[in-house]
Amino acid sequence: MNDAPGELLARNDEVWLEGIEAGIARAADALRAVQREDGHWVFELEADATIPAEYILLRQHLGEPEDPELERKIGAYLRRIQGEHGGWPLFHGGAFDLSASVKAYFCLKMIGDDPDAPHMARARAAILAHGGAGRANVFTRILLCLYGELSWKRVPTIPVEMILLPRWFPVHISRMSYWARTVLVPLLVLQAMRVRARNPRGVRIQELFVRARLRRRRGRTHQQRGWAMLFQAVDRVLTETNPVWPRPLRQKAIARCVQFVTERLNGEDGLGAIYPAMANAVMMYDALGYPPDHPDRAIARRSIEKLLVIREDEAYCQPCVSPVWDTALVAHTLLEVGGEAAEAVPRALDWLRPLQELEVRGDWAEQRPHVRPGGWAFQYRNAHYPDLDDTAVVVMAMDRARTQLALGEAHDEAIARGAEWTEGLQSSNGGWGAFDADNVHGYLNNIPFADHGALLDPPTADVSARCIGMMAQLGETPDNPRMRAAIDYLEREQEEDGSWFGRWGVNYIYGTWSAMIALNAAGFDATRPSMRRGADWLIGIQNPDGGWGEDCESYNLDYRGYEPFPSTASQTAWALLALMAAGEVDHPAVARGIAWLRDAQDETGLWQQEAYTGGGFPRVFYLRYHGYPKFFPLWAMARYRNLRRGNARRVFHGM
Repeated sequence: MNDAPGELLARNDEVWLEGIEAGIARAADALRAVQREDGHWVFELEADATIPAEYILLRQHLGEPEDPELERKIGAYLRRIQGEHGGWPLFHGGAFDLSASVKAYFCLKMIGDDPDAPHMARARAAILAHGGAGRANVFTRILLCLYGELSWKRVPTIPVEMILLPRWFPVHISRMSYWARTVLVPLLVLQAMRVRARNPRGVRIQELFVRARLRRRRGRTHQQRGWAMLFQAVDRVLTETNPVWPRPLRQKAIARCVQFVTERLNGEDGLGAIYPAMANAVMMYDALGYPPDHPDRAIARRSIEKLLVIREDEAYCQPCVSPVWDTALVAHTLLEVGGEAAEAVPRALDWLRPLQELEVRGDWAEQRPHVRPGGWAFQYRNAHYPDLDDTAVVVMAMDRARTQLALGEAHDEAIARGAEWTEGLQSSNGGWGAFDADNVHGYLNNIPFADHGALLDPPTADVSARCIGMMAQLGETPDNPRMRAAIDYLEREQEEDGSWFGRWGVNYIYGTWSAMIALNAAGFDATRPSMRRGADWLIGIQNPDGGWGEDCESYNLDYRGYEPFPSTASQTAWALLALMAAGEVDHPAVARGIAWLRDAQDETGLWQQEAYTGGGFPRVFYLRYHGYPKFFPLWAMARYRNLRRGNARRVFHGM
């Protein structure tokens, strides 16, 4: 069917819906076909060049046996994603990024690429044109220090002794985000010991440095001048005094770091279940003399191998995996589809239920000691770090299924504990962060180490929206003070143009979808000013082809408003779901968006998308969720069919 949207709207409504129905059936069959035997779904999670490059450099740091075939495949991957500008971007089609380019070049040279080869010469020229490797971010410069390419004086000093500071101290590990904690603690040991990579091939990259006096980097523009100057002064003092710290105190601090890491090793799912923390843990154990077969070092090292995606011609390393998130979202999608497709959901929920953390009081408990555990993690296992986003989505899927599929009481306890934990981690401003409550110590983003501006986990509109949706779906009303505070927070976060910022998805389309779904679940429609403004913003930015799209550049600190971007399947689906939540199912913009999705569906029954629409850290790290274009478009099409055929204009779920 290739009719233009206008022609489709003129057709008989039932014929139009039959065409949508056929697309729904094809997509649902394709999704069910990739369900794992145990009931779950997991799709690839791709970042930029940094993680696969770091993986190769980790192996060389440890002096591990060579694996020429794996190196060949990772090299092929890195060469393919090199940008036209000569370097490597943070997302598909993005601008040159200095740090990603330095790591990718180092990796390719490490595996044998000739520095004079055209692709290497172009990369080197681009790196030098941007100031050279000495201008890379802190984490990249630390890697260069480990390889002896850069002096340790060229990175901020954070004494390992900070692990011993009392909790009330302004700069304390517990005041940072979970990802900062797990990455930083083993890194403190590496920095204290001035570790040197083995580098058995003796590869150097001095050609990437500009031959001029190296100066300390100025504070990033996210920093406040006063705080930044204070922390830079402290850093200078620490740099000078670091060599004379008492040895017994240093050994005590290193032992405390090891204890922190070992307690949170998380089996074969790894420290924090994220690559940077996992790699730092392995290097820490290696630096301390743990042999490769030591149980702690060995399991930490095995966890990294589970992140590899190896194909016939290419390979790369994922930053983490997303099975709980993927499974819960596919469950919602198939419940929306209904009928035979929904029969796959009970197995998925049975797989999810035992992954709920009911025993371990993770790091979140420091801020909320009286709250019982009850959350789900993003990954297979991450007991110390469950997250609010996943937990709310899982709870909503279980609640929806127990009614729609008549599952009885099988998931009642899991739902109750998940809701209890989520509600217990509400921050004092009414919103929710991803992993902690009240992680809002903004001054910490001014320390020199935090040049990425992502040291904290404050409440965000998208996560808060999910929690509001969960509470509303379970029966909470705006009359409840807890719910009232949450809705007030969400509406305060609305931008002047009517959109909401999306922390964990790109970006304003994602945030606006999240917020409008939550407000709808709380009982509001387009007569609510915030809903009306959100709907008008989405209608106003629809592309001429009927879809929606948004680039990761919208996270720039100098962002001045929405700019047109080619339509993507996942962002089109989010916009449609948001508009339908506002009761706009009959609006021509919705029919045009559904027509775009129908026409973009490929022969597999699914949708293809190279664009990165997942957020890691704004301006620093983005994610390509390979599952997003597979299930979100189906979800939107199924909801459209349901609302049109049911003559309803209200969505009754928090997702």
